[in-house]
Amino acid sequence: MTPTARTQTTVWAFRTRFRRGAFGWKGTRLAIGRIHEALTEIRAVARHDPARAAEGAVLLLERISPALCQIDSSSGALGSATYAVVQELAPLISHAPVSAPVRQKWLDRLFEAIQEDDPPYIESLGDHWGELCATQELASAWVDQLLPILENVLRDRKRGTYAFFSGTSLCYSALFKAERHDQLMELLDMDPRPIWPYRVWGARVLAARGQIDEAIDYARQRAGSTFSESTIARFAEEELLKAGRRADAFNQYALLANQANTHLSTFRVLSKKYPEVAKDKLLGHLIASTPAEPGKWFATAKTLKLFDQAIRLAWASPCDPKTLNRAARDHLKTQPDFAMQCALASLHWMSMGHGYELTGLDVLEAHRFAIEAAAATQQTQQAHATIEKMLATDRPMSTWMKRSLGLVP
Repeated sequence: MTPTARTQTTVWAFRTRFRRGAFGWKGTRLAIGRIHEALTEIRAVARHDPARAAEGAVLLLERISPALCQIDSSSGALGSATYAVVQELAPLISHAPVSAPVRQKWLDRLFEAIQEDDPPYIESLGDHWGELCATQELASAWVDQLLPILENVLRDRKRGTYAFFSGTSLCYSALFKAERHDQLMELLDMDPRPIWPYRVWGARVLAARGQIDEAIDYARQRAGSTFSESTIARFAEEELLKAGRRADAFNQYALLANQANTHLSTFRVLSKKYPEVAKDKLLGHLIASTPAEPGKWFATAKTLKLFDQAIRLAWASPCDPKTLNRAARDHLKTQPDFAMQCALASLHWMSMGHGYELTGLDVLEAHRFAIEAAAATQQTQQAHATIEKMLATDRPMSTWMKRSLGLVP
């Protein structure tokens, strides 16, 4: 390949979009869109040239903070997006098939980017520093560079002087990669008030020595009150999985460690991570984890086409009437019995005062779906009888529902 051709292949479209101060105060949405475009570009290259993709990853990481520095980041959306960038690109750089001199140049660039990371969008990159070094030798060289500075900082902190070093996480990570474990533990003992991102390296040392249960106990005892049980659960699950103790990981920590934004998302994460667990068994575990709100898992059971279980969940505890109406509508022709039960459950929970921003249209839809589905399954009489009970005067919203259905003036 000629020098000219090589230059052409390393032109990145995202480079010009991530200039210093490229985004204004209200540029969060645009910036996140640009980040996704950059990741797409890097992923496309990674499929056929991982080394070049890693070069692009380094370029993006060193440009993120300068480009985003003027954005109002108070919503947290930008922080979440940039954290995800680091989690995706760090392994790409770590596994890139490049020479030691090339990797050293990358690390020098990234180290400089971390020093200038304000706001701290890529600070989590330090946790990956050992893996970014790729070899024990390179990691040890970075320890020799960082350790004296960190030791001086810790001595100042012991004397009560405020001191901070942006290379702290990098040093712990490099110590771990270099297998200089005793030094790592001694360094932790020097810190009068080590925070969890540093303490966790001590737990990882114990795990690396095969002391998994001791590592989990260490993490739990030293995490501090500011960290939730889910943080400990994620660490414990990760180490148990590495040790091949999948049953222990699932039974003890998986549910707490993998909470997603929705119940369905939580199920999907766990199903992907533990394919050996049958889907109905997994759903049973999740339902048991929220004994007071089994109805929250209705949408998950429906998506899995576990219709009988979904119906039991719909009636077991308050379930969103709008969700039930959509389920009834979508299954009116293919699963009429299921649709009827969904519509009846919707009417039931509306009559008991559950649901948000409901209108008379929601009542009319649930009633129509129930009657249409009942007709398809020859259960019209039973459906009418059930609805009549729901509209009894002893229910909080019965009068409103009757009015919506035109049964009272």
